[in-house]
Amino acid sequence: MEVGAMPVATHARVTERVCVRAFERKDAERWEAFVARSPQATFFHRIGWRDINESVFRHRPHYLLAERGTEIVGVLPLVEVRSWLFGHALISLPFCVYGGPAADDADIERALIDAAAQLARSLDVDHLELRHRVAKCPGWPRQDLYVTFRHELAPDVGANLRAIPRKQRAMVRKGIKHALKSEIDPSVDRFFELYADNVHRHGTPALPKNYFARLRAVFGDCCEVLTVTGPGGRPVSGVLSFYFRDEVLPYYAGDTLAARDLAANDFKYWELMRRACERGIRVFDFGRSKRDTGSFAFKTNWGFEPSPLCYEFHLLKRKSVPENNPLNPKYRAFIGLWRHLPLGVANALGPHIVRSLG
Repeated sequence: MEVGAMPVATHARVTERVCVRAFERKDAERWEAFVARSPQATFFHRIGWRDINESVFRHRPHYLLAERGTEIVGVLPLVEVRSWLFGHALISLPFCVYGGPAADDADIERALIDAAAQLARSLDVDHLELRHRVAKCPGWPRQDLYVTFRHELAPDVGANLRAIPRKQRAMVRKGIKHALKSEIDPSVDRFFELYADNVHRHGTPALPKNYFARLRAVFGDCCEVLTVTGPGGRPVSGVLSFYFRDEVLPYYAGDTLAARDLAANDFKYWELMRRACERGIRVFDFGRSKRDTGSFAFKTNWGFEPSPLCYEFHLLKRKSVPENNPLNPKYRAFIGLWRHLPLGVANALGPHIVRSLG
């Protein structure tokens, strides 16, 4: 679905005018080239997310790009989400922990944000949400619930193991003693079983299997599945990771109930770290967690320092920042109910619900 005609936003510079306009399919190669070189861009700025949001979740994309002459100097991926739970929103980006504008300078960034606000008003959404690593919009309400954990890897495998705090390192060694093995999976089949079982136990609807298959198809070798097997070769834990430039981002994970006693999760992330180090990856991005949760504690146990994420909101028809997270009492009640559904029923219903939870 192509973005329809929209008002063009412009921003003047002393030397040459910058124009912000809607993305067209012919721009895809240049968009990807800009994302590859921009220090502000992340894996989630890649153009493949546009197709995934549209084809898998049926959300309408509204991608903006800034040009100076014939050169792309900034991008802002946006997706329109209509949720029966949380209303009508324009988000950068659903199902992604990072988003917002990536631009060559602050003036271009501001032009993109202004164009996004103008687009939000024309679409009559309840709010515009930009998921930044740092604050960009003074005066906009913020959600400071989330942090991210990014850690620079040493070039030597042994040095990375020694850098893990003693108690957590002991858990890694426990997994090794249990003769666990890791392998790269060519498909998402085994991973999805682990993931779906895990999120059901935690009371959350599973994303559809075709979403993970689509990630692999769109991003190729930059989307990798690592599976940990226990005695007898049975899968006990798995992680789907993204690779971007010199970073690895373990993004979706799953495990069995047996994984805890085997220390399979600890072994899994060490194996991912080890493999990343061996291929020259410099940054291990442990991803987003909510403050004061089990996930937050697990990542700090690895010696990773949390960095606040700044999610900013331009409220149009809402009076407050939406609370579409498990700390919302209504969300928590839903979690309690979901845990009691049979797994097959949960997996069948989940895709119809989770598209609204991005």
